[in-house]
Amino acid sequence: MIDSFLTKHMQRAGSRVDLFPGTHTHTHTHTHTRVGKAAVTCLLPSSPDRVPASRSSKKSPLQVFSIQETRRVSLCHCCLLLPHPHKHLVQMAESEPLPVQVGEKRSCPENEEDDTRSKKPKVESDHENGGPAYQDEEPEGEGSDGEEDGETFANMMKHGLTELDVGILKYVSDHKGFSGILKERYSDFVVHEINKQGNIVHLDDLSIPPDDEDVPEAKQQQQESDVLTEEQKKQLGELQLFKNKEDNVSIEVMDDSKERRTLVHKAIKTQFPGLETKTEEKEGRKFIVAYHAAGKKALAAPRKHFWPKNRGSFCHFVLYKENKDTMDAINVLSKFLRLRPNMFSYMGTKDKRAITVQEIAVLKITAERLAHLNKCLMNLKLGNFCYKNHPLKLGELQGNHFTVVIRNISGTDEQVDQAMTSLKQTGFINYYGMQRFGTTAVPTQQVGRAILKNDWNEVVDLILKPRPGAEKEFLVRCREEWAKTQDPEAALRKLPNKRCVEGQLLRGLSMYGKKNIVTAFGLIPRNNRLMYIHSYQSVVWNTMVSRRIEAFGLKAVEGDLVLRGTTAHVLSAEEAESHTIHDIVMPLPGFDVIYPAHHVGKGYRELLSADGLDIDNMRHKVKDYSLAGAYRRIIIRPSDVSWEVIHYDDPRISLVHSDFEKLENKPAPVFNKEGKYRALRMEFSLPPSTYATMAIREVLKLDTSIKKQTQLNTTWFN
Repeated sequence: MIDSFLTKHMQRAGSRVDLFPGTHTHTHTHTHTRVGKAAVTCLLPSSPDRVPASRSSKKSPLQVFSIQETRRVSLCHCCLLLPHPHKHLVQMAESEPLPVQVGEKRSCPENEEDDTRSKKPKVESDHENGGPAYQDEEPEGEGSDGEEDGETFANMMKHGLTELDVGILKYVSDHKGFSGILKERYSDFVVHEINKQGNIVHLDDLSIPPDDEDVPEAKQQQQESDVLTEEQKKQLGELQLFKNKEDNVSIEVMDDSKERRTLVHKAIKTQFPGLETKTEEKEGRKFIVAYHAAGKKALAAPRKHFWPKNRGSFCHFVLYKENKDTMDAINVLSKFLRLRPNMFSYMGTKDKRAITVQEIAVLKITAERLAHLNKCLMNLKLGNFCYKNHPLKLGELQGNHFTVVIRNISGTDEQVDQAMTSLKQTGFINYYGMQRFGTTAVPTQQVGRAILKNDWNEVVDLILKPRPGAEKEFLVRCREEWAKTQDPEAALRKLPNKRCVEGQLLRGLSMYGKKNIVTAFGLIPRNNRLMYIHSYQSVVWNTMVSRRIEAFGLKAVEGDLVLRGTTAHVLSAEEAESHTIHDIVMPLPGFDVIYPAHHVGKGYRELLSADGLDIDNMRHKVKDYSLAGAYRRIIIRPSDVSWEVIHYDDPRISLVHSDFEKLENKPAPVFNKEGKYRALRMEFSLPPSTYATMAIREVLKLDTSIKKQTQLNTTWFN
């Protein structure tokens, strides 16, 4: 597979490579987030239907395509991506640029995205593919649009982590591994949430539910409508739109009773948002006077919509998204609806480079308003609306259902069947995936270890010191300035965007001084700070589980731990006979867990001691950094496992029939049994906080790290 390495190579050499017959080349400009603009020769199918869905925005040279059309463009050289990106790399190699809202959609605000994040982290976080739940701000090493580093992506990853570096060492199956390309297209990775009731969430209905207002409410609205004559409605409508010469409309109340006046007041305010009313007495007669409370601004900010008392306060809907992470999608919806992002709730964050379907809830926004956004949004679709009395909470989901396509597989049908049968019957080691540990030369777990050791000078040094490997030029200059002067304000001036972790830490140091590092470090959002220590816990867990598998294999033994309710119990030799490997848990280190009674349990103490930590004292001076610990199953067996080997001729086509395509009545992909390409399409369901990439690793027996995948891809290209 070709990655960003190829993009830069082509930019420099001005080369043109025709990979696929029946295509034509053209040059267009991509705006990649945080990478800048580059004219790149790209391949597009030569058929005439590849036409932009609308005019280019004046704000960007980027062509705007519909959902289906953007997917077809994803095989541009500059758009291909390494298998399973971590968020640190997403900005370097996204397959699709951010969609730009076009001029004719005047009823919708621009499709901009901000970085407002507000969810609390959990050690056992609820995300479908192990992607970080810590997304409050930019990860370490990220900035905004700036200069490129000038080195190839392959060179950048020479200093990245491999699975060996984070304790991912073992497999549980004995089949022969084979190669394949994961996420060649984002449509090769489809995730459907499994809700609290155990049902797979699908987008299959765009209709608006009928109003469930009770009869008295309906009668009251009818009464409000009847109190105004047609002539009065006409006058009020003209007043609302500033079409009359007068600045108010007076309505005489013939039946002078408080109840009647109340009805008129409510009728005007309900039917004509933006108008206010007051009661005036003239010559012994009473009038209700309607007027604009805030002049012409009132039209831009109408009164709150009427909300029936018996309707649930939360509108629940299914969100279908392509190539966008959950918080980015929430931020887009927030801007369109002019809401704060924390008005939305959900049960788990979803992968970015994928097609995902999940349930979302929003407070007191009607299904009509949400459905209207379907006319404005790109790569997002909303449907299956209903009203309920409760929001959604992180962790409430039962899991996620995956449909994964691995292209260009080298394994025989027999090898594939052996691998998938093992996955179905035995499962895979429940490792924390590579996304947990970052991609730069300074892994997040090293920072976490320094925090736990209370070595704050080392924390600052690890985050700010110059490091090997390619980085954006402004970050290089910032680190060099810090190394040379130790002046946080001078280093901060080198950053065009102060919201990256480096910028937030430097801002804290400039505010509180280098003698108050704990306070300065606190300016980094809490979720990002906790990400560091949870990464350390994860490395310890991975390492000790590898030792456990090495020592005892796939059987329960005396001294292992099992859960009884939420309490861990140490197995006796007799009890071990009645348990299987699927019952065994291992602890993440903390002050509220126990450890296995065999020698692997003692290994925890040795490992932490070698890192300068006391396993008997995992409480920290700063409460946020005190680790309680948790338990995690060492083997996960997926449910609903199925697979097929498919043959196809066109590498540009999607091999999965998505919910959106079904709604649009698009035909399902047709496969040619004699096709020259082979792909493995697999489906399986996993519980929360497990990593689909680790299941795929067990099938392919390939290192899933970005570093190794880059080496494989570069070798393939050469």
